[in-house]
Amino acid sequence: MARTLEEILAELPPERRAKIEAAAEDLIELHKLRHKTGKTQAEVAATMGVGQDAVSRLERRGDMLLSTLRHYVESMGGTLNLVVHLPGEAPVVIDPLSVTPAQRSKSAAQGSRTTTSTTSG
Repeated sequence: MARTLEEILAELPPERRAKIEAAAEDLIELHKLRHKTGKTQAEVAATMGVGQDAVSRLERRGDMLLSTLRHYVESMGGTLNLVVHLPGEAPVVIDPLSVTPAQRSKSAAQGSRTTTSTTSG
């Protein structure tokens, strides 16, 4: 039988639970991210080319396409990077997420396919 997150956390030592809770406080919900930029749902919606109701639904979703999330973040003037952390390896930024649709179109028009790897660490 599957166990709940609460059951698993209850079995952890208090120090480990405290670390997990501290890390969770660093997580931010999308609407709080938008508030940090001082933008309204209507302003973000206008930049994204959608209605305010679409932004409201987006901010409540638990699952979405990365391209949708990137577009949301970019509409507030930010950038979105997807970083993979593997044990014993330096973090790796997944490049296709950092390429804009315009850049993809330009590459396709030129008939070239670029694959670069960006690492940080």
